[in-house]
Amino acid sequence: MATRGKKFRAAVARVDRTRQYPIPEAVALVKESSFAKFDETVDVAVNLGVDPRHADQVVRGTVVLPHGTGKSVRVLVITQGDRVREAEAAGADFVGVEYIQKIKDGWLDCDVIVATPDVMGQLGALGRVLGPRGLMPNPKAGTVTMDVTRAVREIKAGKIEFRVDKSGNVHAPVGKVSFSSNQLADNVQAFMDTIARAKPAAAKGTYIRSATVSSTMGPGVRLETAGYR
Repeated sequence: MATRGKKFRAAVARVDRTRQYPIPEAVALVKESSFAKFDETVDVAVNLGVDPRHADQVVRGTVVLPHGTGKSVRVLVITQGDRVREAEAAGADFVGVEYIQKIKDGWLDCDVIVATPDVMGQLGALGRVLGPRGLMPNPKAGTVTMDVTRAVREIKAGKIEFRVDKSGNVHAPVGKVSFSSNQLADNVQAFMDTIARAKPAAAKGTYIRSATVSSTMGPGVRLETAGYR
């Protein structure tokens, strides 16, 4: 069995594993417990009382984090005509319908793909390539739209997509350790509120069972969830 390093054990000692912390206190503790030499990502993991095997209990959606994720996101917009200039003006990194062929040839140097409805028929053949990587544009995520300007700007501003996995968990990055405690707290609050609003009508019992916030290398800090049940 692998042994934890001295820095990690010291970080764990700061956290009361039996306690649930209010969001502001939790993120402050995450910052205090960070020990890596790089700017760690701060993540939230939420366990939901849903059964994702049933379509009416799948939880998915998007949220624009008030202070972004701290990550530079490369956006590809697959479109044609006047929308090309709109996407470029909005700040898209790559634009054009020609990227469909580039993806077929193995190109995937982007983090998010936005597409207009008129090109989705051509993108369908790339489902097996884009789907497993979470890159397939989807209307529910706002990445299939005619309003490419809004889509690009929201993504660049910190819009993230979330989807429950087969175990009923949702994971999302909500910032960097270098963020202030207030910025992280705002982002975590926005994410948790969005998860709460996404509760399926078919979900029974306790919806948000547990939630934990942590940095890349640091220990998890449990969040208070009573207000979300």
